[in-house]
Amino acid sequence: MQAFRKAVEAGDHAAMEALLADDVVFTSPVVFRPYTGKATTSAILRGVTRVFEDFRYVREINDAGGRDSALVFEARVGDRRITGCDFLHVDEDGLIDEFMVMVRPLSAAQALAAAMGAQWERIAEDAAGA
Repeated sequence: MQAFRKAVEAGDHAAMEALLADDVVFTSPVVFRPYTGKATTSAILRGVTRVFEDFRYVREINDAGGRDSALVFEARVGDRRITGCDFLHVDEDGLIDEFMVMVRPLSAAQALAAAMGAQWERIAEDAAGA
């Protein structure tokens, strides 16, 4: 999904949010239950941008129908290098309705979980105020 990739790379949070469906389901790599809704997903994405350092997409894979994309990324969380993938599905209106993230290695996933946990109060406040 080229539009989302460009928004992320530009650090354009408004553009990222505009590409999310109201009922988007976000599946975290470090939390068991998925999160639902545009406000919560937007707040999580803002939190991730505060946590990730040296973030960059390194590959984009799209299905022929244009509804599914995989955006492979590299970043750093503290002293841990992380490789991950954003799996995006768009609805019939072209908005992201499913957003699943996977990361590796385990030590980086643990560092991500700790860093996002430290952000959670602010994420919850952002989601409530959105």
